[in-house]
Amino acid sequence: MKYMNFSRANCKNCYKCLRSCPVKAIKFKNEQAEIVEDRCIACSHCLAICPQKARHIVSDLERVKDALSSGKKVVATIAPSFAGVFDASPGKFVAVLKKLGFSYVEETAVGANVVSDIYRQYIKNCEINNYISTACPSVNYIIEKYYPGLVQYMIPTVSPMIAHGKILRELYGEDSLIVFMGPCIAKKIESESFLTKEIVDAVITFDELNDWVDNLHINISELEDCEFDRSSLNSDRNYPIFGGIVQCVGPVLDERGIEVISVSGTEECMELFKSIEKGEVNNAFIEVSACKGSCIGGPGMINNEKGYYKRVQKVKNYIKSIADKNGTSIEIKKQLDFSRTFIDKSITKEIASEEQIAKIMKEMGKYGLEDELNCGVCGYNTCKEKAQAIFEGMAESDMCLHYMRNRAESVRNVIFENTLNCNILLDGEMRIKDINPAAESAFMVKSQNVKGKPITLLMDDTDFKYVKDTGKSIISKKVSLPKYNLDFIETAVYIEKQDIVMVSMVDITKEEKNKEKLIELKENTINAAQQVIEKQMRVAQEIASLLGETTAETKITLTKLKKIVEGENDSIL
Repeated sequence: MKYMNFSRANCKNCYKCLRSCPVKAIKFKNEQAEIVEDRCIACSHCLAICPQKARHIVSDLERVKDALSSGKKVVATIAPSFAGVFDASPGKFVAVLKKLGFSYVEETAVGANVVSDIYRQYIKNCEINNYISTACPSVNYIIEKYYPGLVQYMIPTVSPMIAHGKILRELYGEDSLIVFMGPCIAKKIESESFLTKEIVDAVITFDELNDWVDNLHINISELEDCEFDRSSLNSDRNYPIFGGIVQCVGPVLDERGIEVISVSGTEECMELFKSIEKGEVNNAFIEVSACKGSCIGGPGMINNEKGYYKRVQKVKNYIKSIADKNGTSIEIKKQLDFSRTFIDKSITKEIASEEQIAKIMKEMGKYGLEDELNCGVCGYNTCKEKAQAIFEGMAESDMCLHYMRNRAESVRNVIFENTLNCNILLDGEMRIKDINPAAESAFMVKSQNVKGKPITLLMDDTDFKYVKDTGKSIISKKVSLPKYNLDFIETAVYIEKQDIVMVSMVDITKEEKNKEKLIELKENTINAAQQVIEKQMRVAQEIASLLGETTAETKITLTKLKKIVEGENDSIL
């Protein structure tokens, strides 16, 4: 996706993002998460909850800094939710922005005032079954892409940000750079849509603004308070609060006898939209926000110790503190168009056949109903939903914890169970965690009878304690166990993370016995040679006496023969 996605370096295949995505707009390919723009509703919560901070969000910050450095006229429109996250007073907050170089600073609530008026007029003059607020871009995407039948109920006007952007452009000139600051990442996408191009030039989240100010080490307490260049009517500052839009349009709803429904959170919104599709909701004004608790729960809020309810209270206190101040009347020379058209952007998906699903299920290690755990760890509610996602190219077969675990355990079991080596796993207390069949046979025990028991029941634990205490492995050490009449080549390794000592023992008992036989053969050969020499000495002496040779010379010759025999046996061994 152009404006936000996951960084390739940090994605760890935990699937937390997919589990949190209500529309499953996240694709996994080559073990990398990727946001699919056509399906995305830009709620950004997948990025906010990523445990690895694998977030890649396009920032307009450098562009704004460059404009300020060049002396360009830069105008800031500030969402009222600023009061919920910044510790500075409103006067100090505006002073900071002026210090950064902003020419003008206004509240986005000025745009909310325009939108509220359009809402009221639309409800008065247009009789339809339901009225759905359109201030939240993410909710707009939900309806257009997944509930297009409800487009007819969407109030056809722009958001407060866009409305204010149009006003600022008219007021301060086309050469101005209009910058929105708020808690919403979806506003970055909204600002670049074809409907709003060159209305709002840049979007900076409160999180980005906070980092910017912190890096400059501005002493806010030393700044003189500044006022917003223009402020709105008090009620229009309620937009970021749950139920705030209803407060702004309430009187006309009472006049028409229209029911009020306020919903926040993507799942809750989608549940409501399903009810509307079924005809269960009628004659209602529906205030919807994709973020829990409305804009104050937005993903672009500062990540600090302040919880949601603390932020709500701070915004309410801010609104109360300026209750006596009148907003600036909006005077626009040019008639501006604040209308907007919403359209069907639904996605057509190819549905896999039963045969195709069955084939994919087998590739996932699902051969029967007993294998379909439907645990949701992969991000999909059921195994068959995931199979459909694989068919669409949105998921991979190995995105199943149980499948991968079973496969890993299967490989482990094949190696552990079938190797001829004696394998033993010990915990940090030198108790037996597992023992393979080869070890069972060698030590004449059953696995179930020795698990959890000290290894000293079978053998001395000195080597294993050494490995655990020092972290140094023992490689190919020859050990003898007379108790079992066995000889082994022992290897022991300590795995710190699991606090396990892994022992592998190669049985060399037969080899050792063969070696003893060879030594015995050598000794027998030498003894036989000695007997032959002694016999030959007697014969040689008799022959020597006849030939006139000395006994000493004969002895020397035969001794050499003996050494040759001994040497040959050595080479054999």
